[in-house]
Amino acid sequence: MPDAGPSFTVKLAETQDELRTAQRLRYDVFVRELGGGGQMVDHDAGLEQDRYDPFFDHMLVYDDENGRLAGVYRLLPGERAIELGQFYSEDEYDLTVLKQSGRKLLELGRSCLHPDYRGGMAMYHLWTGLARYVAERNIEVLFGVASFHGTDVRELAQPLSMLHHNHLAPPELRVRAQPEVFQSMDIVASEDLNRRAAMVQVPALIKAYLRLGGFVGEGAFIDHAFNTTDVCLVLDTARMNERQKRIYGGA
Repeated sequence: MPDAGPSFTVKLAETQDELRTAQRLRYDVFVRELGGGGQMVDHDAGLEQDRYDPFFDHMLVYDDENGRLAGVYRLLPGERAIELGQFYSEDEYDLTVLKQSGRKLLELGRSCLHPDYRGGMAMYHLWTGLARYVAERNIEVLFGVASFHGTDVRELAQPLSMLHHNHLAPPELRVRAQPEVFQSMDIVASEDLNRRAAMVQVPALIKAYLRLGGFVGEGAFIDHAFNTTDVCLVLDTARMNERQKRIYGGA
């Protein structure tokens, strides 16, 4: 029989130890690898954490063979954001258009994989776990910030402009970077875009959302603490066609 490949288990963190394991992986990726930081980052313990963590569900994917944590995603349902008082990304983006829509919302963030599992099946299993989570809770709109590494918009002018010209959310989904931090993504005219070169610079997570029919909000946010340039992704499950739903659901 052919090798079935690695086996993974996807679950939500249930204990403080599991949350700490997720925060350690986030530290390795966001702090050690990408040079990020933050007010609550614990360098002594090697934990990337913030005040929002207790309110999120933390989705974990484990390698069954060795028990290693391969990847994480954190998820905030709309009703829990009401309890918290805001969504995480509201410091960066005006989410009024989504919050007033009356639809069931889910905020996503802090997605990362251990380096040994990039380009393999771990992300596939995170996606299928997310699809189950969304279906079980009847989520209608998913959104969250995703990041380009670095804070020099001149170096990111092509991909940011490509997203603005080709993937800007329709008005009813178009969140907008807060006025005090708004960074225009309309940097290169559409006729001057090199789409192929631009797509090379687009991170894999953003490409995945675009393949599923996702959009970006208007304007970027320069996050100097995390050494990133953030865009807000929005995915309306009602707009996904059947092929996209099969991809998303892992069929």
